[in-house]
Amino acid sequence: MKLLTVLPLQFHMDPLGAIFAVLTLVIFISSGVFSLDYMKEEKNKRSFAVFFVLSMFTELALCAASNLVTFYLCYELLTVMSMPLVIHERSAEAKMAALKYLFFSLFGAYGALFGIYNLARFASSLDFVLGGNLGSDVFAANKGLLLAVAMAMILGFGVKAGMWPMHAWLPTAHPIAPSPASAALSAVIVKAGVLGIIRSLWYVYGADKLRGTWVQDVFMILALITVLMGSMLAFMEPVLKKRLAYSTVSQVSYILFGLAVSFGQSCSVNDTGLKYASDALTGAILHVLAHGFIKAALFLIAGAIIHHTGATRVEDMRGIGLKMPITMTCYTIVSLGLIGIPPTGGFISKWYLATGALASDIPVFEYLGPAILLVSALLTAGYLLQLMIIGFFPGMAFRQSVQDKELKAEPGMLMTVPIATLTLLSLLMGLFPEPVIELIRQVFI
Repeated sequence: MKLLTVLPLQFHMDPLGAIFAVLTLVIFISSGVFSLDYMKEEKNKRSFAVFFVLSMFTELALCAASNLVTFYLCYELLTVMSMPLVIHERSAEAKMAALKYLFFSLFGAYGALFGIYNLARFASSLDFVLGGNLGSDVFAANKGLLLAVAMAMILGFGVKAGMWPMHAWLPTAHPIAPSPASAALSAVIVKAGVLGIIRSLWYVYGADKLRGTWVQDVFMILALITVLMGSMLAFMEPVLKKRLAYSTVSQVSYILFGLAVSFGQSCSVNDTGLKYASDALTGAILHVLAHGFIKAALFLIAGAIIHHTGATRVEDMRGIGLKMPITMTCYTIVSLGLIGIPPTGGFISKWYLATGALASDIPVFEYLGPAILLVSALLTAGYLLQLMIIGFFPGMAFRQSVQDKELKAEPGMLMTVPIATLTLLSLLMGLFPEPVIELIRQVFI
């Protein structure tokens, strides 16, 4: 109660929050429009709409939080508001998936809460101030405890971001939710964990204090394990939505790796003496946006295919590109973006992540990181392009193929327009990245 008295709920939209808020609005509005057609024949449409809108406003409040207590309360509320989206079907499987999501999220939140209580003891304030509120002398006098606090907050917020070893809720919850909800969960709600780490370490703690510590090493190791493991599991997964969920586990940890690399080098100085965000940090925030647009599009495309064909396994979607050419063309473009092929936004973000790691001068990780990102990109190509190949070039294996089904040529405009919009945004990020890069570089100075 004392903490809440000292730090009442406070909101202020700064540039970092605005970036996450814009992503939130784009994804939720696109998914909401898509749901108008997708949910027509679904049960519990009203409850879905209510909690979908409540989740959007809670995420926006999270983006606008101006201190760590306000952020944490919104973070917990986001779990409560989004859980009904997972349980939507009311089946036994949906209930178990929702409970798993709830328990994992609460476990992670307790780790973050442990960090907040300790930061309240040692930091001069829990307000968000770039550079942090934790004095260097206080940190030096309590270094062991405060490093443990930083690690607890990374692990706590990392649960929502799907970081290993607390990632298991994500491939269980995302596939069981309706596709519009899956798009929001994968593209936006998991980013609440990313924002929590940034707010805690850059805006309260002071990320420069973690440079060269065991916390940075452990964070990089966990992020790289998650990148590789998520890609491998996605490569082996035959069910499309679950494959995309494992992909989210991998791709969000690209962002976490960029954050870990940028400890202590958040800013660089150019030839004119102006400060700007480091390449690794720039790449991490770029990938927040690029992955958001791409993954939301992929989940909506999966929803459109499932809605029209009933097929859930990739192998059963042979010939889908001949029946739904516009949808599958969008799938191809955003898949290339997630792999990291130009001229998409995914290429730009991954380029900055790789070059940032190479320029970091961190022993082993400066080369190991880009190598694992490259292997993950190859695996991403394997698990995403398979559907494109069998969709457009089904060969002679027509048995149990969508070729044998009577389908509409394409889904309606309410489904097609959101998919096309997100695809276009992922392309524009790659074709005209300079304004976004400039904005991000100004956030952290």
